[in-house]
Amino acid sequence: MIINSLLEGFILPVADFFSGTTFVKDLGYWRNIVNNSNENELQQLQKQNLQSLLNHTIQSIPFYQKQNIQLTNNPYADIKQFPIMHKNLMKNNLHELLIYDKNKMVSEKSSGSSGIQGEVFMTVNESRKYQAIQTALWEWSGYKLGLPFLQTGMTLNRGLLKSIKDFLFRVQYVNAYNLNKEQIIKNLHIAKKRNCKYFGGYASSLNVYAQTAIEEKIHLNLNGVIAWGDKLFEHYKHNIANAFGNPILTELYGTTEGFVISATCKYGNHHLLTPQTYIELLDKNGNEVKPGEIGYVVTTRLDAPSFPLIRYYLGDLAIKADEHEKCKCGRALPILKKIIGRDTDIIHTPTGKALIVHFFTGIFEHFNEIKQFRVIQKTKNNIEIEFIPSETFTQFTLEKIKAEIYKKAEEAFPITFSEVSTIPATASGKPQIVQNLIAEKIV
Repeated sequence: MIINSLLEGFILPVADFFSGTTFVKDLGYWRNIVNNSNENELQQLQKQNLQSLLNHTIQSIPFYQKQNIQLTNNPYADIKQFPIMHKNLMKNNLHELLIYDKNKMVSEKSSGSSGIQGEVFMTVNESRKYQAIQTALWEWSGYKLGLPFLQTGMTLNRGLLKSIKDFLFRVQYVNAYNLNKEQIIKNLHIAKKRNCKYFGGYASSLNVYAQTAIEEKIHLNLNGVIAWGDKLFEHYKHNIANAFGNPILTELYGTTEGFVISATCKYGNHHLLTPQTYIELLDKNGNEVKPGEIGYVVTTRLDAPSFPLIRYYLGDLAIKADEHEKCKCGRALPILKKIIGRDTDIIHTPTGKALIVHFFTGIFEHFNEIKQFRVIQKTKNNIEIEFIPSETFTQFTLEKIKAEIYKKAEEAFPITFSEVSTIPATASGKPQIVQNLIAEKIV
């Protein structure tokens, strides 16, 4: 493909040269890792990367220098000496986890879907490596850089550089905030006219697009669909397959903090990216669970030493697979049996617009006056928002939030705010940020 050759052979190498990054080189490296490495190579690479990270951390990071950790030649045993890193612990010790000026680093914030937003820092090159891995995994759907691509996202103000990137990569970037039916129909027709064969974005937003395509009988045959951000439930998969001609479905499981934990192949198995992420599945006492058991997901990124995230607690639950389990796709990457995710319910406005979890987190992340929140829908015409205020909170804050919700939803409807002292957690340990108590459930 001419456009792909131009991007990878000229435009991206030039961009790497002027920015001092290695995206093209990293993309080639990770293509080989995820598709061609054998089991022994993967095990050795993970062990080497983990040991190097732990050595660097206790030598260079003030927070960990205070932990009195004594390393051996067994990094899998050594890592158990490191404390589990919760978001609050990270925030409270940020100055001792950074060894570079954070103003010269890339800041990445989690969506806040747990109700508490995390922020991490990485160098530009570490950020590009993260993007290179994701791109290599997108290709499991058949996608190549430069093919027409429909994407739902949160960064609506693309700016000059992102707009140029969208143009060069042939990306049709659409709103994941306001899933207005008329706009969805318009976007689907534009994608069809562009002969778009690939679609990616938050799983819940992809599902709303699929439902709309089915209802409106819009026939858009896709080769691949890539889902990220929230859980890809079975009824989402069913809708996407029916709406878009049964495309290859690739689900990425990771975080904006730089973790690429797993991705699904065409057989639907989640393959763990062991050279980039070391994953532990732990019980409530911090012990590793057995294959077939549910455990809390704790992750360590192995390729970002500038701000090492060691034993980072996600709050998700997953089921461990047998280490000898193999996949028909032939890849040697080990398998994560199942990701246990809560069904992040979609709130519907009185006119029927669907508001996904990222609609709300994208608003509340700009209000430091709110520590934590939860959205509850008990009736069709009203939503309730529970919130825990910070020290800077005023009553004007709620009016600003309400105005922002109305602006992005392009619709006004009753909202009841309730100040609370605590927001209860789900079984995974993190609050369910959206609860639609009147939503129909899949049997």
